[in-house]
Amino acid sequence: FNGLSEEELNWKPSPGVWSIAENIVHLKQVNESYFPGFCKLKKGDYNVPFTARFGFVVRFFGNMILKSVQPENKKKVKTFPIWNPKKSTYPKAILQDFRDHQDRLKEEMNSLLDQVKENSIISSPVNRNLVYRLQTAFDIIVAHEERHYNQASELCDLLKNENKSSN
Repeated sequence: FNGLSEEELNWKPSPGVWSIAENIVHLKQVNESYFPGFCKLKKGDYNVPFTARFGFVVRFFGNMILKSVQPENKKKVKTFPIWNPKKSTYPKAILQDFRDHQDRLKEEMNSLLDQVKENSIISSPVNRNLVYRLQTAFDIIVAHEERHYNQASELCDLLKNENKSSN
């Protein structure tokens, strides 16, 4: 997306569709909402809710959320309001912000490998009672990023076709 102008990053084919920039900002917001929980896990003071005691609940929520964010799942899923992009246009600098964010995300994940091995459980950032294994949280984050990368790539292709037809 580096070769795109700010205008192209913020282009939308229709009002109900997020731009490439909005997809990027959304990913950053979702991923960062996990960071406080990651920090508590590392410190050893993460308190899981009662629902985490039931393995079937942990597996159910983890599998359900992971399935919903899979790139091959073309069904549009409405996000939680806290994860909606706050603005409709963003500067081109969001690309570098996102690269920096990806570096931090990798660091966070790598710093939690012991907790993954221990099968630690974490809550969804939007609902404390939605619990799943930390490894599943990582899988959700990666699948969710791939899903939105694909959406942004499709927008990029649409944009190229739009530019060709207007020439």
